Amino acid sequence: MKIIRFLHNSTPRYATNEGAGWVLCEGDPLSGLRPTGESVEPRTLLAPIEPPTIFAIGLNYRSHAEEMKQPIPEHPVVTMKSVSALHAPGAPIQLPRYLPSDSVDYECELAIVIGKRCKNATPETALSYVLGYTAANDVSARDWQKIYSGGQWCKGKTFDTFCPLGPVIVTPEEIGDPDALAIKTLLNSETVQSSSTADMIFSVAELITFLSGSTTLLPGTVILTGTPPGVGTARVPPRYLMPGDKVIIEIEKIGQLVNPVEAEVL
Repeated sequence: MKIIRFLHNSTPRYATNEGAGWVLCEGDPLSGLRPTGESVEPRTLLAPIEPPTIFAIGLNYRSHAEEMKQPIPEHPVVTMKSVSALHAPGAPIQLPRYLPSDSVDYECELAIVIGKRCKNATPETALSYVLGYTAANDVSARDWQKIYSGGQWCKGKTFDTFCPLGPVIVTPEEIGDPDALAIKTLLNSETVQSSSTADMIFSVAELITFLSGSTTLLPGTVILTGTPPGVGTARVPPRYLMPGDKVIIEIEKIGQLVNPVEAEVL
């Protein structure tokens, strides 16, 4: 099943797919969706979930660690993004200008959506906590990530609009194996990242197990699972986002997350 969140008569609502169309639902994915039978044609998509927490995993693709000239991590590298960074499909990524950055990068990532309270999951039980999967762009201001933030990554990853998510949540039975999905980024129609989640160092189940250890993951928690090689900062010369760009994140069985790029208006 695919789930979208969209504006319906100016109110955020959910819909699920029925064949080629969408059916309006009562409720929400965490408490339960109840199809109304009313067909809808969504025009303004929203991020498909409002998470209480957004975790982001760094250096989780072997080939990305290699391009960044970093050793393969022994444990997941964890940072976080503010929920205020959440952004909708189709809405413009804004390049910071009040705290300026000219080093804003794209990162295609598979996102896990946790569906129920999760604590001390095991590799055997971890996937049972998953509501579904969606596409994410872990937008990152590399200068604020590496230079101006005291050694912590959060500031460079948590500016407004820096977590586009969507366009749909796809439930596990449609995804199958989340550790075997094609994933790519297109920048102005040029493929700049192309890989598979099979290259991840830590699997989806291993990430949930690690993050839930002695820690409760609340329903709706989103986990960004890392990015493959081809990021702008690793290119020679670096290729950072500029006003007028269009970024497309594409993941097998999920679809395309599309966002234009503009400068922040002060």
